Amino acid sequence: MDDPEAALAGKKPRVKDYMTRDVVTVSPDDTVGEVAKRIADSDAHSGFPVCEGRRVDGFVSARDLLLADDHEPIFKVMTRDIIVAHPEMKITDAARVILRSGIQRLPVVDDAGNLVGIISNADVIRSQIERATPEKVGKLKRTLESIHGVGATEERRTVDLSELTPTQTKVYTDELEGRAYELENGLAEPLVVIDNAGELLLADGHHRVKAADRIDIDEMDAYVIVLDERVELGMAETARKSDLETIADIEEVDYAHHPLVETTERLQDNE
Repeated sequence: MDDPEAALAGKKPRVKDYMTRDVVTVSPDDTVGEVAKRIADSDAHSGFPVCEGRRVDGFVSARDLLLADDHEPIFKVMTRDIIVAHPEMKITDAARVILRSGIQRLPVVDDAGNLVGIISNADVIRSQIERATPEKVGKLKRTLESIHGVGATEERRTVDLSELTPTQTKVYTDELEGRAYELENGLAEPLVVIDNAGELLLADGHHRVKAADRIDIDEMDAYVIVLDERVELGMAETARKSDLETIADIEEVDYAHHPLVETTERLQDNE
């Protein structure tokens, strides 16, 4: 992200804060066969911006290539009248464009028409997930400071999951598939961790870390509340009493639904 603190500071997130800057492009003179092979060999790309230098001339998708001859140049089959975003556009406006147009990725161009990035529907979803987290972290930080009379700071960093101490005894199996999907598609909300003099207590994100463990993810993005000095935290006492030391100690409950699912079912039963 260009400015990872923008969302934290409560500012309106912009496209530039979430777009991918390292964009793979193709040339108008590349052939249909060459581009088709690049799409076939890629798990991440179903199309490419077509650029002459950095100027965007069009966009080519797998659909554009279906009935074209392999030797045709891309400029003959590409879509020329394309929708683009500006880096200063609000992320909510980009979301509306993506939703209404059905396009999964928008090239991002500057005032001169030069390609500076690309924004996807996944980026938009991630921006909405992350906007909700800082408020949660700030509230927890203020609560810790008030209850324990200790100073604290907030950091954004990558944490090693093997170093986390869980504070929740169980997770629900029916939630883990959804969390794994989010992780695999870059949509997962960051964890919330308390650094208590080097002891990393997982405050929020137990389903996410359990799902990550299932699919061999070793590190995750986290908001970390760093306490100025070590204090006795109730959640740490809970972890000790429950013999929680690693992610493996979190029990998977597969004989009951997540409480929210049960609530929904009870509402349906009462109708």
